[in-house]
Amino acid sequence: MPAPSPSAANSTAANPTAASRSGETPSGSPGGTPASRGALLIGLTCLGTGLALVAGRELLSQRGVELDPTTPPAELGRIRHASADPERRREAALLLSARPETPAARQVLLLRGQGWGRDPLAAVVLKRSAEAAASAGQAPLAETLWGELLERFPQQPASADALYALGRGQPALRQQLLRRFPAHPAALAAALERGAAVHLARWGPRWPGAEPLLRQACAARGPRPSATERGQLAAGLAQLGAGPAALACLRGATGSAPLELSLGKALLKGEGPAQAQGEARLLALARRFPASPEALEATALLSQQQDPAALARLAQLPPSLQDSAPVQARLALERRRPWRGVLQRWPRDPASWDLQWELARAAALKGQWGEASTLLAALRPDQLPAPLAARQLFWQGLAAEHLGDRAGAERFWRQLLPLSPGGYYGWRARVRLGEVEERDPREPQASAAAGARELPWQPLVSGDPLLDRLWRLDLPLEAWELWRTRRGGRPPEGPGQLLLEGRLRTGIGDDWTGLGQLDQAVLRLPAGSCRVQWQREQQLNPRRYGSAFAQAAAQTGLDPNLLFGVARQESRFTAGVSSVVGAVGLLQLMPATAAEVAGEPQSLEALQQPERNTLLGARFLRQLLDQWQGQPFLAVASYNAGPGAVASWLGAGRPDPRREPELWTEAIPYPETRLYTKKVLGNAWSYGLPEEPGC
Repeated sequence: MPAPSPSAANSTAANPTAASRSGETPSGSPGGTPASRGALLIGLTCLGTGLALVAGRELLSQRGVELDPTTPPAELGRIRHASADPERRREAALLLSARPETPAARQVLLLRGQGWGRDPLAAVVLKRSAEAAASAGQAPLAETLWGELLERFPQQPASADALYALGRGQPALRQQLLRRFPAHPAALAAALERGAAVHLARWGPRWPGAEPLLRQACAARGPRPSATERGQLAAGLAQLGAGPAALACLRGATGSAPLELSLGKALLKGEGPAQAQGEARLLALARRFPASPEALEATALLSQQQDPAALARLAQLPPSLQDSAPVQARLALERRRPWRGVLQRWPRDPASWDLQWELARAAALKGQWGEASTLLAALRPDQLPAPLAARQLFWQGLAAEHLGDRAGAERFWRQLLPLSPGGYYGWRARVRLGEVEERDPREPQASAAAGARELPWQPLVSGDPLLDRLWRLDLPLEAWELWRTRRGGRPPEGPGQLLLEGRLRTGIGDDWTGLGQLDQAVLRLPAGSCRVQWQREQQLNPRRYGSAFAQAAAQTGLDPNLLFGVARQESRFTAGVSSVVGAVGLLQLMPATAAEVAGEPQSLEALQQPERNTLLGARFLRQLLDQWQGQPFLAVASYNAGPGAVASWLGAGRPDPRREPELWTEAIPYPETRLYTKKVLGNAWSYGLPEEPGC
């Protein structure tokens, strides 16, 4: 778009005739006395100075007050019309156009004239304007805007959308798109349409619809892919977890260390021969590239295997890898090494964290509280990520209470709260401190209506000014496209990037991947302040489909926060997801269970509808709560493992779930159900907390 027009004063000076038509007298022409002209000049000068002061005061008063999605629409409208700062006017227009209730035609009007300058934000304005024009049926305007975007900003990620839109029927433009922006979502969509399997394998194997293309390319009967292309196809299939298909695509060849690691991890997820092949390839990788980071990760995976040959495989590793934290921790867990030396040597290694917890848990289940206390004290809380530090402090408190030191127990639990204001251990610490009571989820809750409220917007704080600005202007899709383009489709490296990418993905609605990345990130990030920990807890627990959950809770008499907690753990709020055993939807209902609860068979389409799935899941959960007299631990464990299994975990010789629910949960023989029960109930507690939990 053209730059802003010159001021009216400059236009008048350049066109005296225009001044005459407006009734003004051009400078130097007859009219008026010298005194009157001097007075007029002084008045105009004072007026101009006054206007400049007013504008300056406005700019000064607004400095540091950034616009974001929490700015009221009325205030955005005022700024768009009246602000002296063109940047703020543009930002206000973008925020108003991004509101979901704004019609496409209104978006076109809001963004008109805002694509000025060379700022990357101008490219985003042109893109959003073109999309809005197309949605409003203004095809010629959309094409003009796409062309202007491509001409003025050929290297900005927004131009990928222009190439895609203008490239319909123009193969040269689509080829240019794949070459210039290979990892951009627009390029991945174009690659899918063109059947470019190798491009998808390299830049976006998780793109919807990519997997069948990758499989077809590997099995092609026509021109076969080259060895390099087979390696790329196999790497893409391995990322998708399709280990056997990736292995078949390689046709006996051995790949690079990253490829062998991906392949081994994918094969480990299988059973029988596939799992054995995965273990063999990981061992071969560690022996072939012993100094690589992939070899250390392969060693950690091999150390976690539980089959009888696991220790024999570890003995075949190179000496440098045998003398690593994962191997030494596994040997200590098997009582073949002293545990204390491992924790002292590698206090910040995840293998040490797992070793400490498994030994302490086993001691607590045996009632050996002194040994459990000694084990839990072997690492300082500041050597652990916040969730693991909270777990340690909670069990140190429980051990102290069992050893007769109630005051010490309370000190541990109060030390825990800033690290985990939400979550399972934040909840259990407050219960143990007597600050909250155990609640029956069937009882009416005074704050139940708050269960459907959305969480407050939070800044991204990525350290990248443009990325943060796009997020602040409620443009998460454009922020995600910028991030993905700059990263070239590479997976995030380290917990900080996992946290950032997880937030970007949840911002565009990809909760399945995004929330999974956030879960991984918080288990590796160092602890922050109480406020930072609470913000992370909020990011981990978004509210989706609020009206569906509110209606299901109202019809079944359940706390909506418990339903949110189940859906967060079951499906990460992904309505269309199905498990490997056939469970469907937000609350992952088996079709047989859904039919029993509903009184009639339910189609796959019905179970994928959030309203239907949430209601049937709530009814089933209510049945379980009624069966277990309102005990949430038993009901939630039954939702995962079945009421028959839970019944077998009760009785003589086992912890009492009413008196010691935390110990009963740790005695569950299924690791998946143990984690599931704690996660669901911790999620429910977090959803029920106020926006500021008293940090």
